Amino acid sequence: MRPLIPPMTIALAILLLAALGTPAWAQSPPARPADGPEPRAAAPSSGGTIDARAVLQAMEEAFSAVADRVTPAVVNVSTVSRRGVSGPGDDPQRFREFFGDEFYERYFRRRPREEPRASGSGVIVDPAGYILTNNHVIENAQDITVRLSDSRKFMATLVGRDPKTDLAVLKVEAPAPLPTAELGDSERLRVGQWVVAIGNPFGLDRTVTVGVVSATARTRVGVTTYENFIQTDASINPGNSGGPLLNLDGRVIGINTAIVAAGQGIGFSIPINEARAVMGQLIARGKVVRGWLGIVIQDVTDELASSFGVRESEGVLVADVMKGGPGDAGGLRPGDVIVDLGGARIREVPDLQRRVANVAPGQKVSVGVVRDRALQRLEVRVGEMPTDEATAAEAEGESGPEGFGLQIEALAPDTAERLGLSFSQGLLVTDVATGGPADRAGLRRGDVILEVDRKPVHDAPALQKALGEVPAGQSVVIWVHRPGAGAHNQYLVLQREGRP
Repeated sequence: MRPLIPPMTIALAILLLAALGTPAWAQSPPARPADGPEPRAAAPSSGGTIDARAVLQAMEEAFSAVADRVTPAVVNVSTVSRRGVSGPGDDPQRFREFFGDEFYERYFRRRPREEPRASGSGVIVDPAGYILTNNHVIENAQDITVRLSDSRKFMATLVGRDPKTDLAVLKVEAPAPLPTAELGDSERLRVGQWVVAIGNPFGLDRTVTVGVVSATARTRVGVTTYENFIQTDASINPGNSGGPLLNLDGRVIGINTAIVAAGQGIGFSIPINEARAVMGQLIARGKVVRGWLGIVIQDVTDELASSFGVRESEGVLVADVMKGGPGDAGGLRPGDVIVDLGGARIREVPDLQRRVANVAPGQKVSVGVVRDRALQRLEVRVGEMPTDEATAAEAEGESGPEGFGLQIEALAPDTAERLGLSFSQGLLVTDVATGGPADRAGLRRGDVILEVDRKPVHDAPALQKALGEVPAGQSVVIWVHRPGAGAHNQYLVLQREGRP
């Protein structure tokens, strides 16, 4: 293994180059008399001379060493989809404009049944064959094939996936230990630090790109429920999804997941510390268990701040409390402004979401709220966040408790804003099973379910309860918002399968 150049050395080299201007070796050679002797090299100054060529070669060596070290652990992931082709009613163009190609690929692009496709990338993190990738790379896959850098192919099994962070873990069985990439520490990242991305953009195997960390802790990108992205200008294109983002020590510090279609040099990676925690739960139990308060929250804007006796960006406003949920039992009320959780200050919605999710279900946590302009402290026993497995199973053609054949997810505040809806108004339809009841009713991916039987639905449990009360063979009226050109609301009739 080649020795790697420390990042500080590279940074110093660039500063020195900037100070030197054009190096001597890059300039035109001095004129020499036809019959004169070869000119002698300039003597170093008393302070010494920097060899610019050596500095650049050291940088080149550092990047090449990272590529040599990690490329064998980067895999190509291809799938056979279990979905049919999209119906004529889907209108994804508006979503492509809002969210870019990654969102389009994730929710709207359907391919013919049984069509193989090179979905993206992954990275081997354990010699026993565990592979970390994105959920959207393998979502709805019937068969998953992994191809290594030495052209070996393996059929992979899905260990577990977590749509809320867009992560998934695969497992392959190989006759010998596989090459792995070492995981780093994303908490130590600094803006401006050099990074290297490796993946399979547009099917071009194991492409290496270089850039810097443009920002950390990016939220409100509109890609996942829990966002805390590393932003980088290292080129990330469709197909890079699931591949590693590396530091100059060759350690994985992020999993590449999204790009901004409207801008160049803007890509996002999931911090490896978050990915490591999710991966551990997926391997241990096949799912991710998170804390949950059972409340609807929103940011405190300048207009709202004065009304609730707080400053702008101070705390998170409780818009609604689920009856019988952990927050309700702990005394939280609509109109409370949560300003701290477990002693940690809360400033915005993503901050509270992440902190609550990291609390073990059943554990009590201190919650500081501003109520009627006065600070109060509550003690809330955190519950376990309900999973989306039931609705996900239906979208995959399995019999779920509702039997309507659709998959939904909570409507994030930024998504609601982009669609012109008020906060937490309805549920986003992310998939519709071909030929199922939802498909026959005319539901499309991208629709937002606002009401069931003339009653508002704000979360998955409310939707499941409302649909669960519909007898077999009977129908129910739903009210949906349909975005796109000529966005509008409309009523649809959804019939439950089975005989009455």
